[in-house]
Amino acid sequence: MASTPYGKFRYKVEIDGLEAGGFSEASGFDASIDVIEYREGDMVQTPMKLPGLKKYGNITLKQGVADSMVMYEWMIAGVEGEVERKTITITILDETETATASWQVINAWPAKYTAPDFNATASEVAIETLEIAHEGMTRVS
Repeated sequence: MASTPYGKFRYKVEIDGLEAGGFSEASGFDASIDVIEYREGDMVQTPMKLPGLKKYGNITLKQGVADSMVMYEWMIAGVEGEVERKTITITILDETETATASWQVINAWPAKYTAPDFNATASEVAIETLEIAHEGMTRVS
C-alpha cells in the first residue's frame, strides 16, 4: 500500500532546538553539484563528466510582524560584526501535530533581512523576510 504524502502547510521551524515562532513560508531548500566536463584531445566520444563544487541555495523565511524581534536581532548582530551560525530544523507535522519528516540546515546565518512593505489601502498582514545562508542540508527523518 502506498503511503499518503503530507501537506506542506503544517510545519514548525526550530533554531538551535528552540521554536522560532510561526512562519507563513519557508522556501529555497535545494542542493546541487556543479558538473565539470573534461575531454582529452584523443577522446572521440563525449567528454567525461566529473562532480564539482557542492552548493546549497539560500533559505527564505517569512513571518508576520509581531512582538518578537529574535530574527531581526540575529541579523543585526551579523551586521554589527558578529555572525552567529546556528542549526535550523524544519519539520512537517501531520494532522495530529506529530513530526513526520525533518530537514536540518547547518551553519546557518542571516544573509538578508527585508522589512515589510507598507500600504494604507491594503488589507494584508505585514510580513518580514529573512534570507538564510548555510553550508549544508540533510533530511534527518
